[in-house]
Amino acid sequence: MKTLNEYPDILNVKDIKEYLNICNDKAYELVHSGQFHTVRVGKRILIYKKVFQEWLEGIA
Repeated sequence: MKTLNEYPDILNVKDIKEYLNICNDKAYELVHSGQFHTVRVGKRILIYKKVFQEWLEGIA
């Protein structure tokens, strides 16, 4: 299992899924929940690692 520091600065849904060890459906549900800021580029959903980490730590 990789640490969050080993992931790129901009995460995608696959990265979130892998890091949290959740299924695709749960990963998409999470990124669509509005709990942290995401950016859409075409069909891709991108998340800044810093934003995700702050959400995990309860900062955001």
